[in-house]
Amino acid sequence: MEEKAVFTTKEAAKYLGISTTTIYRMEKRGLISSVRTPGGQRRFNREHIENYLIESQGFEAPQNPSKYKKNNLGVKEPETTYTTNHVALHTDELYFNADSIWIYNADILKVNSIKENSVDLIVTSPPYNVDIKYNSHKDTMSYNDYLSFTRDWLARCYKFIKDDGRFCLNIPLDKNKGGQQSVCADITTIAKETGFKYHSTIIWNEQNISRRTAWGSWLSAAAPYVIAPVEVIIVLYKKEWKKTSGSRKSDIAKKEFMEWTNGVWNFSGESKKRVGHPAPFPVELPRRCIKLFSFVGDTVLDPFLGSGSTLLACLETERKGIGIEIDKKYCELAKKRLLTEGKINQLKLNLTT
Repeated sequence: MEEKAVFTTKEAAKYLGISTTTIYRMEKRGLISSVRTPGGQRRFNREHIENYLIESQGFEAPQNPSKYKKNNLGVKEPETTYTTNHVALHTDELYFNADSIWIYNADILKVNSIKENSVDLIVTSPPYNVDIKYNSHKDTMSYNDYLSFTRDWLARCYKFIKDDGRFCLNIPLDKNKGGQQSVCADITTIAKETGFKYHSTIIWNEQNISRRTAWGSWLSAAAPYVIAPVEVIIVLYKKEWKKTSGSRKSDIAKKEFMEWTNGVWNFSGESKKRVGHPAPFPVELPRRCIKLFSFVGDTVLDPFLGSGSTLLACLETERKGIGIEIDKKYCELAKKRLLTEGKINQLKLNLTT
């Protein structure tokens, strides 16, 4: 008798040995996925479910979410932690997982789901403290508080990264909102005090010169303003610049290498309206950093995931991608971009058979 290729929710739950409620939770977190019939009913692909079971065999705890442990009172409680080679997955923080991509709905200062010394490359763009209207982050700290916050999250990242790991940090060159501040210089100093070593700075010309109306003292040396319409990417590393771990397989073309090792990058920023996030960066930025500073198969972390650009670049370049995002709305945005733009885990089912 030919095996069924497509399961109903009840059949999928029975096949996995779990409840239908657990199936819905797994689907919400991206562990498995379904398609809908014209009548709105879920259908699960047998091959996809079996792939999930195979991929989850590296977990220390059983991959079956219905497996429970007993507490001292004899009451069954769910297992909360299992591990892979690269990350420790805490089910209360895991928002989405598919293939080699993970999203955690957590605070970088408190996250428990990342192993120390497990990350090859960090690519991120933290909040700039320029009063951007995020959902869950106050972007109007005093400058001293902002630097203190920066020191704290850099210290967490230092623990996560391998000894030969790299760090590409996208920040402003400087800012004048709320007073002139040398953001790049100050954060670079803090990173070095945290333990990171400095390698270089890439200038990113977004080609976005704004139309300014406040010129200071017009045609006078009394109080002119000078504002460079660029951002920077500070390139740091932990202990050793030469990378010895990983597959040692590079996917960067000669033309790309020659162009990108020139420390001035020229490409446009991302549209807030198109992405639906107040401060997205274009996929091109992490794509360049990933191909230039990591090997195929390496683990890349973005501790301020936002709209998910870094994970899209990981998909494109065959890296393992981990994103941490404090705001659940942005976790969902990143997940949707992975499903639509990244076409991750798309099921191809013929529901007419």
